[in-house]
Amino acid sequence: MGDGRRGVRLGGARTVMWRTAAVVGLLGIGPVLAACAPGTNDAVRTVGESGTVAGFWFGLWHGFISPITFVISLFTESVGIYEIHNNGGWYDFGFLIGVSIFFGGSAGGGSRAKRR
Repeated sequence: MGDGRRGVRLGGARTVMWRTAAVVGLLGIGPVLAACAPGTNDAVRTVGESGTVAGFWFGLWHGFISPITFVISLFTESVGIYEIHNNGGWYDFGFLIGVSIFFGGSAGGGSRAKRR
């Protein structure tokens, strides 16, 4: 073995198995990621039953109470977590802020670790 690759085994059944598993894994992850892609909301900027379009403040409130409404929505079909009649990005932003407030975010994580 004068090529400088002593002890290195090239090819073999194990390499073929790993390559096959990698190809199958990459092909399998495509449909999974495609299934997570969001669809369009045709009800954006349309008036709902309440006569209004939900904006930032409603998004903030809905995000804050989302864990409670999730539990209620498991038992009732008339309750939803997310208001589909919203104004788009501002409602989404408020919703995410509300969820972050409820679950605490990561604001105190660093200081908690220092106290230990």
